[in-house]
Amino acid sequence: MSKKEQHSFSSVLSINPYKGTYVSAVSNFLNETTTAIYSKEQYVISYLNTKSFINSHIAVSKNIPEEDLYDAIYNKAYDELGLDQAIMYQIQYIETFNALDEDNRNFHVFIIDPMVVDETFKNAVEKVKYIDYIIPSPLLLKSLYSKDLIESGGVHCFVYFQENDTFITIYNEKNFIYTKSINYSFLQMHERFCEIYGEMVEYDDFINFLSNEDLKTTDSPYKTHVIKLYKEIFSNINDILTYVKRALDIDKIECIYIDTQLKSQTKLDEMAEVELSIKGSSFDFDYGLETGEVHIDHLHSLMYLYTTLPEKDRYECNFTTYHRPPKFTKRDSGRAIMLAAASLVLAFLYPASYWTLTYAQSLQYKLLEDEYRSVHNIKITREATIKNREADKAKVSTLLAEQQQEYIDKKNTLVKIHDVKVNYPMKAELLHRLTRDLNKYDVRLESALYSEAQESKKSSSQIKELKLGLVSSNDKKITDLIKYLTRAYEGRFHFEIDEISYEKETKLYFGELKVNLL
Repeated sequence: MSKKEQHSFSSVLSINPYKGTYVSAVSNFLNETTTAIYSKEQYVISYLNTKSFINSHIAVSKNIPEEDLYDAIYNKAYDELGLDQAIMYQIQYIETFNALDEDNRNFHVFIIDPMVVDETFKNAVEKVKYIDYIIPSPLLLKSLYSKDLIESGGVHCFVYFQENDTFITIYNEKNFIYTKSINYSFLQMHERFCEIYGEMVEYDDFINFLSNEDLKTTDSPYKTHVIKLYKEIFSNINDILTYVKRALDIDKIECIYIDTQLKSQTKLDEMAEVELSIKGSSFDFDYGLETGEVHIDHLHSLMYLYTTLPEKDRYECNFTTYHRPPKFTKRDSGRAIMLAAASLVLAFLYPASYWTLTYAQSLQYKLLEDEYRSVHNIKITREATIKNREADKAKVSTLLAEQQQEYIDKKNTLVKIHDVKVNYPMKAELLHRLTRDLNKYDVRLESALYSEAQESKKSSSQIKELKLGLVSSNDKKITDLIKYLTRAYEGRFHFEIDEISYEKETKLYFGELKVNLL
């Protein structure tokens, strides 16, 4: 907030709307509270999880006047992103500067359905009545650079685990360039852990392990399965970073800052450094705040830092619809009461006061009438402009449809070529590997049949299946082979065999092994 606003409030209240936690900040001391209430002396701030909003990049012409900029971005967002025309989305944006694009201004846009905002903050608003600022959580990280908590430049990646969301955010030269929500919130991690562990574990036990056990020293039976889970997460993060580096033309990521909402004994930054080959660090920055012995979610600290920054040093992107009540003199009811009081006083004064009031009302009417004419003229002009642009849009849409059809035709041709060049050699390589494993367990291959089928009418994904006819002199060799294949190719192929039959004449065992490509 600005300096003027800073001096207007005695405290800052930050809200995590997803867990219903409130942290009050007074004189750089943070204290978690369960008794958050309405107070006109406190500044209230909260955030939106990454999975709650749509984030994209939009470019508009530099010729668009500043007063028409929001309308241009709003209309282009609906056109380019295919937004539902029946929903009045809330759209906020921040400008990025691209020296290579001389004709356009570039913006990161953040789009959210108002129903999501209402549902997310329903409980909080019942307690505190208003929220001054609601910001997308990745933009809070700008505070680290503005406060010089991170002084170095280059490309930095931030990963933060929460109960309802885990996000990856990338800053380049201290500016936001990318964010994405990944499917590894604590709730999702718990579900995946239970799948890996093979039995149901209470969520509280799982969270307690992540918070209080160090994977280096613990003897818990959960240890190896949690390590496997983290390796899966880091593999997913690595895939995302590989895509981002290629898409945004990034040569190197200098550092990855990784942490969790929990107070964790395990050094995730050390694991990240090993798994991703990127320098790792935690979120334990010197915020200059006092929290006592209680662990405070890092996002609460970042929200407090954000409120202390001037507008020029932070991203302005406010989704709040819960504005604080205006001053009495600025409310319609307040103005009406003041006018009534003034009228009552004037009624007992010299009758000339009535003439003055009549003159003031006629003057106000004249001003409103002039303003109406001006607004009406602007309305007519804009309606004409809209009609012209709709005609231009229809022409461009026709041309776009033709180009899209041409693109689809070329794409289908390239897909067929790719399928021939890549998939067939891949199938041959798979068959070669499996044949080698068959020989290792003294199992012969009687037949091999590959097939592809669509999973369902509504789904576009395909089921790829390889059927192998197995022959062996001992059924144990076949079962040992299947156990080995299941371990060796876990996560890549699914192996299934319905039965192993025995033929008395040849004294051989036969079975059909189904290999599904995941």
